[in-house]
Amino acid sequence: MNDFLFSIDPSTGKEIARFPITTNEEVERILNQSTASFTNWSKKSFSERGEHIRNIAALLRIEKENLARLAASEMGKPVWQGREEVEKCATTLEFYAEQAQSMLADVTIKTNASNSFVTYRPLGTILSIMPWNFPFWQVFRAMAPALMAGNTMVLKHASNVSGCALAIQDIVERAGLPQGVFATLLIPSGRVADVIRHKSIAAVTLTGSTEAGKNVASVAGSVLKKAVLELGGSDAYIVLDDVDVQKAARICTDGRLKNSGQSCVAAKRFVVVESVLPQFEQAMVEAMLASKYGNPFEHGVIVGPMARHDLRDQLHEQVLNSIGAGAKLLCGGFLPDEAGAYYPPTVLTNVKKEMPAYEEELFGPVAAIIPVKNMEEAIFVANDSEFGLGGAVISNNIELATRLAKEEVDAGNVFVNHFVFSDARLPFGGIKSSGYGRELGSYGILEFVNVKTVYVA
Repeated sequence: MNDFLFSIDPSTGKEIARFPITTNEEVERILNQSTASFTNWSKKSFSERGEHIRNIAALLRIEKENLARLAASEMGKPVWQGREEVEKCATTLEFYAEQAQSMLADVTIKTNASNSFVTYRPLGTILSIMPWNFPFWQVFRAMAPALMAGNTMVLKHASNVSGCALAIQDIVERAGLPQGVFATLLIPSGRVADVIRHKSIAAVTLTGSTEAGKNVASVAGSVLKKAVLELGGSDAYIVLDDVDVQKAARICTDGRLKNSGQSCVAAKRFVVVESVLPQFEQAMVEAMLASKYGNPFEHGVIVGPMARHDLRDQLHEQVLNSIGAGAKLLCGGFLPDEAGAYYPPTVLTNVKKEMPAYEEELFGPVAAIIPVKNMEEAIFVANDSEFGLGGAVISNNIELATRLAKEEVDAGNVFVNHFVFSDARLPFGGIKSSGYGRELGSYGILEFVNVKTVYVA
């Protein structure tokens, strides 16, 4: 068995670091310590826990530049986007440090009892299984509510961002968080099932692929442990016939290229009413081509390399297979000559059912335009997917677009005239093959507590 996890710079394809895998004995020690730490941590007041969480936020801001550059070197995120990601983590930590107590306040319910109420108690140690695409945000958006609720947490991060995982661990320790409240395991995916089954783990949160979610849900279910799953997505953006085409194309391009297109909730399918199709195609091609791609350390780069060469090659195969099935290539769609896992911003149109660009998640900077005759067909196509994470409606008729977002689009997050993103104040999650449960907002902190009824006769 390989004794190391490797970090490969996706802009060069060269190894930049290797990390010793956590041994079975070390895993056992870490898990037992996390359980032992839970007793004291869960008894601390909200203000005491909040002080620690705010310290983490402060250190994140101090280390923002270093962390952004680390993410760029390990998974290719443009540095400026890395800075934004770290800042978002800090504000989310501060949000929960301030709001957790009110979110988890006892709720009195009038019954025949002299006193009856609902109280919220932490569960124990949460296993957090996180992906590489937002190596800091995914971790802290799970950590902040879980720890403020009184739980402890163990992180199993994606193997290709082990440097980011250890950087998080270092910041947590420097912030003074008690030992064992948060810990990192550097283990391959094949060892995750044993950790889920371990007596120290009370529940699991995963962000990852649908296949990974099915595997985790199966193992967690076999030992009756709760899981929150935020999985893949193939978000549909409905472009109606009354839009400002240039504005619509900008929204769609921004949503498609965020994080170099490597986001579960990125815009992926663009369902366009045919009366504005030619204008939209032209405007989107112009916007995509104007988005510079290249070295993530260079100023002005919007699209860095994809995180791994195998992911880039898989995306290119999806593009070629879609073209072979009748899709039309408007721009991009080629493998660059330079070293690195680069892929240019790409636009496909005339995308139809049974093409990869219609049926599958395109995890990279590729836009799939699907022409439709009218609004009714647009709704059908948007919902004609196994996924249900996010979506958007773009229209000058705000009342109509809001109704469609509320009543017609089947997804956990639907935005009007804006690309989909996560916000600490709002619940975030999906339906269908995009998972279940919610992160963020008050709903996120309630996922990993015991909702306890107390009845006093």
